[in-house]
Amino acid sequence: MTVETVFLDAGGVLLFPNWARVSQALERHGVGVSDTALSQADYRARRRLDVGDTISATTDASRAWLYFDLVLSEAGVPLSPATHAALQELNAYHREQNLWEWVAPGVVPALEALRALGLRLTVVSNANGTLCAHLDRLDLTRWFDCVLDSCDLGVEKPDPRMFEMALERSGARAETTIHVGDLYHVDVVGARAAGLRGVLLDEADLYPEADCPRIRGLAELVDGLKAGRL
Repeated sequence: MTVETVFLDAGGVLLFPNWARVSQALERHGVGVSDTALSQADYRARRRLDVGDTISATTDASRAWLYFDLVLSEAGVPLSPATHAALQELNAYHREQNLWEWVAPGVVPALEALRALGLRLTVVSNANGTLCAHLDRLDLTRWFDCVLDSCDLGVEKPDPRMFEMALERSGARAETTIHVGDLYHVDVVGARAAGLRGVLLDEADLYPEADCPRIRGLAELVDGLKAGRL
């Protein structure tokens, strides 16, 4: 059936950590690692995090700490009191402003192209209550019909209730909606449980075994929708 609505995760799809800010915070605490090294480690850290047992046993907030520990590990940075202090500083910033503040160059052109296809767009994201204001700050809100922040809803992915709320609030139908996310056990599993099709954004090609459509970027999402492959 033709896709009418696209749900999009925020972190890892539209927004990414400001690795320059992370690198600078670590430097202030005597830990030297480049933003490039952290950015490259990000993909491997997310893949290590994305395990069914880990997802089911944690919350989004608790996974954030584990995620940054994994990024540092993948970047070859030993955990220490200094790294902990830097992460505490970054967490304080995140609670106020949201650390996922880097918008990749291809994001806005892809959103523009999706809109040009006549698609309705909704953000469905596990977040900390700052997402709506954050998207305003980044001038991204204008592309979306609806923005759902798990903190505001009191339920988070992969719980299918979050997707059901998104369908209700956006006026979308499950059978004509796809959800695009970067974590298989959060986004694809959760979407399926609510009757949606999940599409995995796998930029680093780390999920060759995934039993769902995979894309390497939002431009590929646009092309796939134009061609009717998704």
